[in-house]
Amino acid sequence: VIWTYDVEWVESDVKWASRWDVYLQLTDDRIHWFAIVNSLVILIFLTGIVGLIMTRILRKDFARYNETALSTEEREEMARDMREETGWKLVYGDVFRPPPYPRVLAVYAGTGMQLFVMTFFTLLFATLGFLSPANRGALLSSVLLFFVLMGAPAGYSAARLSKLMKEENHYKTTMMTATLFPGACFLMFFSVNLVAWYQQSSTAVPFGTLVVLCLLWFGVSLPMVFFGAYMGYKKDVIEVPCKTSPIPRQIPPLPWYLGLMVALPVGGLLPFGAVFVEMFFIISSIWQHRFYYMFGFLALVFLILVVTCAEMSIVLCYLHLCAEEYRWWWRSFFTGGATAVYIFLYGSYHFLARAHPSAQMDMLSTSVYFGYLLIFSYAIFVLMGYVGFISCFMFIKKIYASIKID
Repeated sequence: VIWTYDVEWVESDVKWASRWDVYLQLTDDRIHWFAIVNSLVILIFLTGIVGLIMTRILRKDFARYNETALSTEEREEMARDMREETGWKLVYGDVFRPPPYPRVLAVYAGTGMQLFVMTFFTLLFATLGFLSPANRGALLSSVLLFFVLMGAPAGYSAARLSKLMKEENHYKTTMMTATLFPGACFLMFFSVNLVAWYQQSSTAVPFGTLVVLCLLWFGVSLPMVFFGAYMGYKKDVIEVPCKTSPIPRQIPPLPWYLGLMVALPVGGLLPFGAVFVEMFFIISSIWQHRFYYMFGFLALVFLILVVTCAEMSIVLCYLHLCAEEYRWWWRSFFTGGATAVYIFLYGSYHFLARAHPSAQMDMLSTSVYFGYLLIFSYAIFVLMGYVGFISCFMFIKKIYASIKID
């Protein structure tokens, strides 16, 4: 069959810079605003709790323990009363005791700092309009670029924390900071790519691209981490307001609602409630071929997520300190990182509820979806764990520096 056709070009009034607006119009912006208002309600609630702790509870303790116009007898009586009291004031000699596996905690805290700065710059450039949808892969390329360039903050943070926790093997700490998180992500990515190679799929990443990723990892990120660690180890040890006692204090039994099986799910639930609506649009844009260009909403939701996670970690940390549970280091990290578990479960539900039955039975589709979802959840776990940990660390330094116990 021989056939012909004609094309007639009509000049448009749309400017070249605005040619994508017809595809990127926010037809469902009310949903985003509703989700943000819902998140702000949660945030205001947590802020009120933290404000109550800081003003009504701690303020009275500060006024009592910082009293200077006392006689010797009154001070001795106050010291006896202090020994008889319970609460966060009694664990001042153990609150800065190094936790188990301090090197691993320092490594993950440094990696969390790296992910935080990477996310900040990526969202900043995306919100300013530098990542156009016309340039396919610009967002992923910027994420990789900012990650390898932000190795210096990771090494610096890990070095300062490991020095605080008296870790002597500086080289091992720095090398783990440069390789632990990227190595785990590369292993998961390579496993998914092996399935794609086996299925002879066009989605398989070429071997040359893997070589380029390794060059970025070892040629840029690794030296940046060592440079940051060198600068961090040159600094003095972080000063803490309380000296650690030589004998650990015995921890009394905790109430049931402060156990790990209750505190961790509660600690991750409220931050997830602030972002789950935006998670739906992100997953839909990735796996259902929809445009996602609402980076302003995403930046605002990320800010709400960070503040909510920090305040939730501080509230639970204070409750544990009041129960004389001073092992807050890992607990604060896991409290913040618990949000990632909900994100992974929600992503799994999205796949089971919306994917075509043939895709659910296909090994390649399932491995690609859950492999990338696992990498994303792992990154969120480290990032939010760092937010929870560093917020609790600053909170504890603040409250113990404001009382004169030593």
